[in-house]
Amino acid sequence: MLVSETKKGLFAELNLAADLESILIDRLNATDSRYLKDLKINVANSMKAKTLTEKEAALLALSIAINEKETVLIAALEELARARGAEEKELNEVAGCVSLMNANNIFYRFRHFMDKESYNNIPAGIRMSIMMNPVLGKEFFELMSLVLSAVNGCEMCVTSHEASVKSHGATEQRIFDAVRLGAIMKSFIVLL
Repeated sequence: MLVSETKKGLFAELNLAADLESILIDRLNATDSRYLKDLKINVANSMKAKTLTEKEAALLALSIAINEKETVLIAALEELARARGAEEKELNEVAGCVSLMNANNIFYRFRHFMDKESYNNIPAGIRMSIMMNPVLGKEFFELMSLVLSAVNGCEMCVTSHEASVKSHGATEQRIFDAVRLGAIMKSFIVLL
């Protein structure tokens, strides 16, 4: 199959090999789909948001790839993040944050859905020491937690992390750009 410039450009943004096969992306590529062009622009724009450093964008994208268990993309984004200055301890912390947010998002969605005083008054009993002094810094760790919580659909966690990240100095534009990046990555992974 001939690989279009659109597919090449899209995959290059995420450090993926241009000849990587994907049933859905290859179908869109074969028809020179307008959506594939839109997706390429969306990925490029979200990865280059002015409020995020290149390293932060790569780490946020990586968090969504880990969250969605997309192994080829995880490897590509880890390499990209390293090239942008990420250290192993930071990559490991991204994985830890994703795991913790999955536990928290399920637990707090349950509490929110049930909305019973009895459940709300029982201590969570979920250890979260990674959040106390993250190697990525408190503001970015909270920002990543917010993005993951948005992707995982936990209203309580989104509200809590949005307040926390703002209290650590993030602007609403930075929050918006980070959540948009998470949404675009999720949309890309659906097709990958």
